[in-house]
Amino acid sequence: MQGTCKTPFALSPPVLPSAPIRPVLLLYAALVVTSLVAGVASSGVQGNPDKDVLSISAPFEFTSHDPAKDGYIYSRMQVAETLTQANTQGEVQPLLATEWHVDNGHKTWTLTLRDGVTFHDGSPMDAVAVANSLNIAFAKPGPLQKAPIVGISAEGGKVVIKLEKPYSPLLATLAHYSTVILAPTAYDEAQQAIAIQATGPYQVEEFAPPHKLRVRQFAGYWGGRPGIVAAEYLTGHRAESRALQAKSGQADIVYTLDPASLNLLERESTVTVHSDHIPRTILVKVNSGHPFLKDVKARQALSLAIDRTGISNSIIRVPGSEANQLVPSALADWHVKALPPASQNREKAKQLLMELGWQDSESGTLVRDSQPFELTLITYADRPELTVVATALQAQWQELGVKVNVSVGNSSDIPRMHQDGSLELALIARNFGLIPDPLAVIQADFADAKGGDWGGMNWDNAEVRELLTRLPEETDPAAYRQASQRVAGILAESLPLIPVTFYTQQTAVNQRVKNFRFDPFERSYFISEMELAQ
Repeated sequence: MQGTCKTPFALSPPVLPSAPIRPVLLLYAALVVTSLVAGVASSGVQGNPDKDVLSISAPFEFTSHDPAKDGYIYSRMQVAETLTQANTQGEVQPLLATEWHVDNGHKTWTLTLRDGVTFHDGSPMDAVAVANSLNIAFAKPGPLQKAPIVGISAEGGKVVIKLEKPYSPLLATLAHYSTVILAPTAYDEAQQAIAIQATGPYQVEEFAPPHKLRVRQFAGYWGGRPGIVAAEYLTGHRAESRALQAKSGQADIVYTLDPASLNLLERESTVTVHSDHIPRTILVKVNSGHPFLKDVKARQALSLAIDRTGISNSIIRVPGSEANQLVPSALADWHVKALPPASQNREKAKQLLMELGWQDSESGTLVRDSQPFELTLITYADRPELTVVATALQAQWQELGVKVNVSVGNSSDIPRMHQDGSLELALIARNFGLIPDPLAVIQADFADAKGGDWGGMNWDNAEVRELLTRLPEETDPAAYRQASQRVAGILAESLPLIPVTFYTQQTAVNQRVKNFRFDPFERSYFISEMELAQ
């Protein structure tokens, strides 16, 4: 994957390129460092109290056994597995299915299952159990439900998936966490998941939602016994608290660090910070139906006013992460290499707004028809860098004459406000790698004028709609790439979503952890490949 650091991440002193960013960044860094120092002083625990258990800390809660809702945690902790998987280049590869054959005009898929696989309850993973699990997944919200499936059955010891029409992302969809394969005993009579009886190298030992999941080796795993005996996942909402866990050794691996904690952790001899690009983009979701934003010139002006280099260098702390389009280069079919780099041009931005009738005022905020150019941008704290980036955008747009009020709430506010029409702007981190082929995500975001909860809003383009309707049935790779490149180019020009930076995952790893590696598609923590130094 291009741009992924395989060596420890070294930080150089921050370069503060613009006045609006400086006070925000310094204040934020001071608050985080103060909090961390206070936390270290008050903490009586130094080091992981259970030396035989790998402790993982990340910001996201889980609440159920339902793969459609929380399958990500069972996939990442290697409790549950899917039929296919993705390598670091996003290429689909076998997992529980070893091979597949397609015929009937690309409408019938026959999958051969891996021999000798046993569920955690001791029952065999056979075609009947797999078909049952997939049918339950197909009945629930998720990527599989979007596939034109007319039947999933067990035939001659193999799994047969029949489609109404060709669907090119099917194998990639089968790698999504919502399609993990569970034993029949994992479901009740209403086909609701009541346990995770799966096939992974680890099985659930303690289930304490929303904050703790403990797993232990599964002796009957088909792939051999892993080196680490047990692991636990701990939900930690506050970024500074997770950094403290890394510093004190209370957690061995801490995901989704905030940028202001990186300098502090780099000075710790027992911790290495890894920086890895993932197919996620920090972007501004725009209500293109808003009177101030419906003209593409207004969206282009907001984009041109953004100092992405300053944000990349001083806030994200990853120089070169400026985003000039929605999808990063790891997903090559949807990334247009020929697009010029993103650059700030406040003069051009101001000119575009003047062409739309906006005028300067004594207050410093642009006005048109006696209305000030004032908007509200919402974001959420689950990803700690978003609140700081939001404040930087607020300052940079104020320089343009656009007043933006920043509101920090819950991530659930964004789909809610999309649905009720009240959203104006939202700063989000959009994951385009939920499955190795982002077509399903792009479809959900742009297939109709209303858009998706995390995608476009009140933006419509007939050519994009037509291409997204045709792409799932495209079986020629060259034609598929040509069409997806065209969609990506239109989105980059029309800006229903304004890209800011490509996302970089910051992870702190204790020195006692050996063989750590990062999955850019966030499907697995690769616990089974790691060891703990004694």
